[in-house]
Amino acid sequence: MDLALRGLELKTLDPYLAGWRMRVVPALGHLAVRMITNGAVDRTVQNWIADELSRSTVKNTIAVLVRVMEQAVRDGITKVNPARVTGWQKLHKQTEDELLDPRALALPDWETLLALADALVAASHDEYRGWGDVVIFATCTAGRIGEISGCRIGDIDTTQWIWTVRRQTTPAPGGLTDKGTKGKRTRKVPILEEIRPLVAQRILSAGPHPDARLFTGPRGGPISTAVLRDATHWDDVVTKLGYEHLRPPRPPAHRTHLVRRRQVPVHVLRRIAGHGPLTTTQRYLHPDIRKITAAAAALSAHFTALRAPHSLPGPTVMTR
Repeated sequence: MDLALRGLELKTLDPYLAGWRMRVVPALGHLAVRMITNGAVDRTVQNWIADELSRSTVKNTIAVLVRVMEQAVRDGITKVNPARVTGWQKLHKQTEDELLDPRALALPDWETLLALADALVAASHDEYRGWGDVVIFATCTAGRIGEISGCRIGDIDTTQWIWTVRRQTTPAPGGLTDKGTKGKRTRKVPILEEIRPLVAQRILSAGPHPDARLFTGPRGGPISTAVLRDATHWDDVVTKLGYEHLRPPRPPAHRTHLVRRRQVPVHVLRRIAGHGPLTTTQRYLHPDIRKITAAAAALSAHFTALRAPHSLPGPTVMTR
């Protein structure tokens, strides 16, 4: 590490080391240096962007990873530097645009979501129904693919229909590696009535063991965003349906629906979505023109009442 970071100024060294400890090691530390590929780095960077990290944070984290892997090349451990990924800036910009206007990338209604799921299933090999179930469940719960892949029967409370989301699980050689249940990723997510029959069917198919996974690939393996995209020919399907802007899967439709249609307070939605700052959740608030007009009328009435003259007390009549 000292050789990889030599020559850096102190003001640069501190954020580099923070990125190494807090993001690189938890994401890639379980892999040997020779096993770190361009694909592994690319998926890791996409996860950082999905976690809504700032552009400078992602940049500093990639920079320290590039330096360490470059030192590995000089030491003869690996022949190429897999950390030199490109295109992440464009993806980060798209994510920022979505956060500024979450409804821009949201599906319009429930029927459209079902049509998308059916089209993805039809385009997959052997028409595996699980791909459509994953997309529906992820969209209706604002869950990430890693969280969906790690969902167990024991995480679903079918009496209150609550999904206890554990910290995101990361695909590892031979299966899934849990990262525990602490941290902001552990949250309670309500399961909407529309998808309760789907969840009940998945529970019945998975078996009675509480650790059985609800959503797996056709061969029983973990599901990642890249696997879902390739298996369902995602880009071709959404383009044919006229939703070429969609990326698998996007949760804003569910979050905005909770705020606007079901009147969920913003602080409750913050816990459901697993957001850190409240300002992130507030981006999903989109008051319509009627609410804006009503608020203006109420404020005008308040100011009018303040400006109205108060009646003066009448003269006091003295009597003997």
